[in-house]
Amino acid sequence: MPRERHPCVYILASQRNGTLYIGVTSDLVARLWEHRTGASNGFTSRYAVNRLVRYEMFGDMDRAIAREKQLKRWHRRWKINLIEDANPDWHDLAPALGLPPIPPRVTRDGC
Repeated sequence: MPRERHPCVYILASQRNGTLYIGVTSDLVARLWEHRTGASNGFTSRYAVNRLVRYEMFGDMDRAIAREKQLKRWHRRWKINLIEDANPDWHDLAPALGLPPIPPRVTRDGC
């Protein structure tokens, strides 16, 4: 039986005000798992961009793709404002979708 599709645009961040990534998917939980486990080697794994800070659901993939393209053209400040309107503390939204929390980062000095 085929899985049900839920078109979605999502924004990931490395940390508060950190590196941002905007993507589109029809299976947000599976896509987040790929980002978090490094299953897709690329930008997000290279820069540890795996904190879900915003997502928008759509009725069809064409609208989701159009929104992704729109957001990618926005200035960084506009993207930050969009995130902070609904998620002012940049909480990781993935645990509410059933994924485990991201473990805290360890810095070079061990803290």
